[in-house]
Amino acid sequence: MRPGNKNINIVRHVGLITKADRNRLNRHDSGVIWFTGLSASGKSTIAHETEKRLFENRVRVYVFDGDNVRHGLNSDLGFSVQHRRENIRRIVEVAKLFVDAGFIVLTAFITPFEEQRKFVRKQFEGTKFLEVYVKCDVEECTRRDPKGLYKKALAGKIESYTGVSSPFEVPQNPDVILNTQKLSVEESEDRLLEFLRESKFLDVK
Repeated sequence: MRPGNKNINIVRHVGLITKADRNRLNRHDSGVIWFTGLSASGKSTIAHETEKRLFENRVRVYVFDGDNVRHGLNSDLGFSVQHRRENIRRIVEVAKLFVDAGFIVLTAFITPFEEQRKFVRKQFEGTKFLEVYVKCDVEECTRRDPKGLYKKALAGKIESYTGVSSPFEVPQNPDVILNTQKLSVEESEDRLLEFLRESKFLDVK
């Protein structure tokens, strides 16, 4: 079946334990923190450092990293517009399960198009959700280039590479902006955690 098709023989089963039950047991709410930004902007680094800090404070938390997911769950997908949409759709569905299980989910995906980001936010209506824009211009990301991918893209060895041959649309209304050209990883992490505290993101409803 293609995504979106409905099979009348498949019926959703409602379990005996709810998300609210799990949140009370965990003593914190569950939700999604969606990091968006160019490759090499610092998304994964900040997400994993934030995961560590939250974990040390007894928060059930897990990072979905873009590269890691493409090694397994989405290894069959390329980088066409259609495949990028499917990549995000699958992540959203898995993230929903983790949220229902009581986790704070941190996702580190470029998510370059505003259409994608609006789709993601809509899927989590009624759930605690933050869009975090990790801001860093393409020149600085190219200078960092830890994986050498910008160099390959500029040489024409990688097609449809975001920031080089495919656009990145700057988020219009992110909940948090972390400018990694001005902030260190630790400063970015501190700013995000401060926002979580002030917004009571972790508080059980």
